[in-house]
Amino acid sequence: MDVLRILLAILLPPLGVFLQVGIGLHFWLNILLTLFGYVPGIIHAIWVIIRK
Repeated sequence: MDVLRILLAILLPPLGVFLQVGIGLHFWLNILLTLFGYVPGIIHAIWVIIRK
């Protein structure tokens, strides 16, 4: 299941974070990072998925 979340995190970083932790601080932070730049959003999403 983590492989699917990582693939979704690469395509749509907030979706990968949402599937891992739901709507919370990490979700909103990831949306903000993705708006500032696609790559920071991906890095944060993969970090959240691997960490949990």
